Amino acid sequence: MSYFRKKLERRTFSQDRYYILIKRQKEGKATFDELTELDEIVNRVPDIRDLVIRENFGEDDTEIDSQANGPVNQNPAPAATVQRPSLLTRIRNWLNRNFTAEISGAGDKDLAALF
Repeated sequence: MSYFRKKLERRTFSQDRYYILIKRQKEGKATFDELTELDEIVNRVPDIRDLVIRENFGEDDTEIDSQANGPVNQNPAPAATVQRPSLLTRIRNWLNRNFTAEISGAGDKDLAALF
């Protein structure tokens, strides 16, 4: 009869609390304090943070299995880096947006009155 028993699963308090709070969130019964606690647990515990990232950003078990079996492409393409515009470029873009919005919003009569 011992083969009917479930395997023992060792979980920390944070992991146990995380699963309780996620269950309440999915049911729509979580309070603001519980959601704040959930956010704090996710930010504080690295294992749970990794779990949340894997669940929410598409690393399914199938993708992990395919990566474990061997990479399809031995030389993956490097990720494109996005460069942040300089301060001067951001100021110039902001000024262009503001001045073009004012002029384009004016009618023909109003445009003539400006000059």
